[in-house]
Amino acid sequence: MLNQNQTPLLDALRANAARPHAAFYTPGHKGGKGISPRLTDLVGEAVFRADLTELSGLDNLFAPEGVIQQAQQLAAEAFGAVQTWFLVNGSTCGIEAAILATCGMGDKIILPRNVHSSAIAGLILSGAMPIFVNPEYDPILDIAHSITPASVQSAIEQHPDAKAVMIVYPTYYGVCGDVEAIARITHQYNIPLLVDEAHGAHFAFHPQLPITALAAGADLSVQSIHKTLGAMTQASMLHVQGDRININRVTKALQLVQSTSPSYILLASLDAARQQMALHGKELMSRTLQLADEARTRISQIPGLSVLEISPSSTNLTPPNPPSLLGKGGILSLSPLFETLRERRGGVGERFILDKTRLTVTVSGLGLTGFEAEEILDQLGITAEFASLQHLTFIISLGNTAEDIQQLVQGFMTLAKMMSVNKNKKDLKLPKLVWDYFISVDNSARMSPREAFFAENETLPIEESRERICAEILCPYPPGIPVLMSGEIITANAIAYLQQILAMGGIINGCADSSLKSLKVVKQ
Repeated sequence: MLNQNQTPLLDALRANAARPHAAFYTPGHKGGKGISPRLTDLVGEAVFRADLTELSGLDNLFAPEGVIQQAQQLAAEAFGAVQTWFLVNGSTCGIEAAILATCGMGDKIILPRNVHSSAIAGLILSGAMPIFVNPEYDPILDIAHSITPASVQSAIEQHPDAKAVMIVYPTYYGVCGDVEAIARITHQYNIPLLVDEAHGAHFAFHPQLPITALAAGADLSVQSIHKTLGAMTQASMLHVQGDRININRVTKALQLVQSTSPSYILLASLDAARQQMALHGKELMSRTLQLADEARTRISQIPGLSVLEISPSSTNLTPPNPPSLLGKGGILSLSPLFETLRERRGGVGERFILDKTRLTVTVSGLGLTGFEAEEILDQLGITAEFASLQHLTFIISLGNTAEDIQQLVQGFMTLAKMMSVNKNKKDLKLPKLVWDYFISVDNSARMSPREAFFAENETLPIEESRERICAEILCPYPPGIPVLMSGEIITANAIAYLQQILAMGGIINGCADSSLKSLKVVKQ
């Protein structure tokens, strides 16, 4: 057992920042002396004294032998890994490195269609060919969940030569699929399981949270320590266990996708966040879960609002409370239609559990879209993580306070009251375009994402782009799940969904024409 009270990297950075010396190395601001006063007015001066480069005693991220190596070893123990790498380019570079380490040009990788855009970047960089699996989907709530063990089993049987399987755990809505069963299936074929666990860095520190991907048997996981724990934005970790992942290939891949000038402030924040959770994680997560439970309980009692919930039995999604489907308030769970669809596909018994620190509130019962509700709450001083057509999703973490929860609940009470006296309240009839899109996807790309990305392209009016091969990535953000990507056929459903998101106030990233009047396609 290592001494988790240590912070070797943080201590070394503190010592170097305090050392008097004449600096003739990067960065150019020389300990903050050259920084604009306008910036120091915002963040202070001390942070710039710690903004250092690879000095003697600070180690090297790409060949660590000193304090970075020690800090990574401490993190591996705390998070349950055999080996851990610190990431300063976010989980994005970790996902890219995971694909590069396991797949080469033309190799197949099985992954969910609602994967993050960073995985698509990994496909483009590696030249791998995606075998997409549709996630379980609730057409009433308009929410895509996780892929199931049965769908993974089917995909592997059809493509036994796949080099890796990647899953998203948890989803942006906090829903966790049965990673243990998926790991058992992939390992029967000696295929490594890669997990985008960006939103699950806190799972290791409380028994009431879902099991971590590594504890469930995954071979590799990537976690955004900054998303749910106390690290700086962009600070993440990549964890590995077992012998199915080539450690040297991971190291080499990370050298391709990480900056050669890593921020030691970001690295030190990982060291500090690890120590904080190793020593006080259970206490901090207990408090966070209490705050989340309070928010969930109080908001579910507000007329017109419902919250996403899953049975504590951790086996199946709970049958819904019928009044909640009518927007009268309560716990909004799995819709009856979703249950029927799962039974038809043999999905009975698939396990889904919810990360209780993730709060999704359905606002369509108020006659509002999620985008409209987001704008109103923002004016009330409340900022959500992201909005969708029917919902607002909030991340409740160790940094939130009881006062935050009170403000959140009060904001929703104000919102509900505003809509109850609104005589022009509209009856929302939102089209389930995501559902139409998912059932229309044939899980095959016409070209590899890499080939389409680098192919000669042309720009067409959007109405002329249908049935052509897409040459760009169109991604509502957040949550950062591409609706169209390089190599896929552009369908009418995909275009309709993107246009609906834009019309409702959403933002589409990745496209050259943000107005969606034109699209880039592979030139014929």
